[in-house]
Amino acid sequence: MPRAYASGVVPASADEVWSHIRDFDSLPEWHPAITASELTSGAGAEVGAVRRLTLGDGGIVVERLLVLDDPDRSVTYEFVENPFGARRYVATLRVAPVTATGEAFVEWWAEFDAEGADEKRLTDFFADGVYATGIKALGKNFAAEG
Repeated sequence: MPRAYASGVVPASADEVWSHIRDFDSLPEWHPAITASELTSGAGAEVGAVRRLTLGDGGIVVERLLVLDDPDRSVTYEFVENPFGARRYVATLRVAPVTATGEAFVEWWAEFDAEGADEKRLTDFFADGVYATGIKALGKNFAAEG
């Protein structure tokens, strides 16, 4: 099962970053690849909530919130529908404090199934095109605010 992973340091406290991303419907506020999000079921902080994301290219991704863990500052969700060809996709986005600097360490990863020929392409796409891009955008948002 392939695993895509990215991480980075964001120039804000872990609590500040967590409050910015914990709402399951907040992705378009900070991720440049997401143009819209609509909750089709549940509330933004309710396990089982379903969001319908519109991508910059018009593609649609439907995701379900599986875990919202405030003490761990993490969300885990799964694909319900996706245009990428990934199956059994489950991802986690987590924020932890960098105690030496007061900043936040953000990591985002997923495990999924895909056709053998698509595994590397999708792993790279999720790690670089989705997770790293989102973490960098979070960093820029907080740097601009600070």
